[in-house]
Amino acid sequence: MSDPILAIFMLGIFIVFIFLGFPIAFTLMAVGIGFGFYAYFDPAQAIFQNKIFYLFVQNTFSVMSNDVLISVPLFLFMGYIIERANILDQLFYSLQIGLRHLPGSMAVAALITCTLFATATGIVGAVVTLMGLLALPAMLKAGYDQKLASGVITAGGTLGILIPPSIMLIVYAATAGISVVKLYAAAIGPGLVLATLYLGYVVLRVSLNPSLAPKLQGSDKHSLLETILLLTKSFFPLAILIFAVLGSILFGLATPSEAAAMGALGGILLSILYGAFTWIRLKESVYLTAKTTAMVCFLFVGSWTFASVFSYLGGEHVIKDFMLGMNLSTIQFLLLTQLIIFILGWPLEWSEIIIIFVPIFLPLLSYFDVDPILFGILIAINLQTSFLTPPMAMSAYYLKGVAPKGLELWTIFKGCFPFLGMVILSLVIVYLEPRVVTWLPEYFYSSGLEEIKIDPSDPNVINPDFFN
Repeated sequence: MSDPILAIFMLGIFIVFIFLGFPIAFTLMAVGIGFGFYAYFDPAQAIFQNKIFYLFVQNTFSVMSNDVLISVPLFLFMGYIIERANILDQLFYSLQIGLRHLPGSMAVAALITCTLFATATGIVGAVVTLMGLLALPAMLKAGYDQKLASGVITAGGTLGILIPPSIMLIVYAATAGISVVKLYAAAIGPGLVLATLYLGYVVLRVSLNPSLAPKLQGSDKHSLLETILLLTKSFFPLAILIFAVLGSILFGLATPSEAAAMGALGGILLSILYGAFTWIRLKESVYLTAKTTAMVCFLFVGSWTFASVFSYLGGEHVIKDFMLGMNLSTIQFLLLTQLIIFILGWPLEWSEIIIIFVPIFLPLLSYFDVDPILFGILIAINLQTSFLTPPMAMSAYYLKGVAPKGLELWTIFKGCFPFLGMVILSLVIVYLEPRVVTWLPEYFYSSGLEEIKIDPSDPNVINPDFFN
């Protein structure tokens, strides 16, 4: 068996293990080390002198010392501490009062709350679950259509993986070796476009059919001053924290890691301000942060080891030659890769897709003249569909787990379909007008993408000649 065929067999074995339910990170490590032991085997060496063990240690050290990944636990901690600050109910209530004159005010308030909270946490399951406990019963009690109410929460809760400070974008930047700052700037336009499409759909749909969302009873009892005070106490503190974190990154006042550290501190201060800071909640936030960060780091270690062996065996060249042999245009290449990622989004989480499968396509971007930042944003939008597309729409399952009795899963699925259409429409907009993605990075950073240079004398860099 030739080495390239062995590489494809290696990829197939890994996919089989995934569908059998094995832990993905440790499966990557095991398969990578197993096949790597064969790839680097030298009969003259002792078993534990095999170069695969050196590669594994170096990859582990590289992940632990990666400056980009420092921001991951800090942003996660910020999200978890805010999640436990008990401000979501106040935020939702104040927004529905402030927007009471809009058609479907509760649905609009739920979407804005989801967007803001998803931006602060970046954790889809947490946002959908919390909003399912808070906003869904309130909307159903007010007489809102079950499909509309379900769709609003499932769609709004997924925006956190697209709108900065998204953890997914940080992981993609580390994988692709590009600037997190520029990726954040690029994501703002599409994120606002998608959120606006959601809001526009709800307002238009309710305007055409008011029975879907009856007017909130008793909302006019609040004066203008009372409404402003409600918004001041609930909406503005969280909004200011998010905009301060993003602004400091985009305007070059702080690195993503420094901004994440200030965001984590701001999350603690915000929870104190709302009287929700306790030692138990702090411990829970630290524990969840450590747990999620460890998962991401283990995935990086495993995927880098797997990818190194896969490339060494010639698997990368097989895929590259196959794709190039199809004589695809740039648009066809993008559509094919997005279709593959869309299908992978059913059985896999976004972290596995970004860390394991996206690196297979990255070397091809230069051949098809695709900006890696544009490619990353297309993936981030595409992954919205995986959370909303039956039969594996994870947002729907998150919501079903906390929904009131009587709300069927198929009803939630049907509520997702119109918002799935909005996601597809946003993808079409980005394909037709890529400047939706590129204009903000170009405006702030007109010098273009910096070239990533590696100093071979750096002791932290693996010498590629070592493995030849």
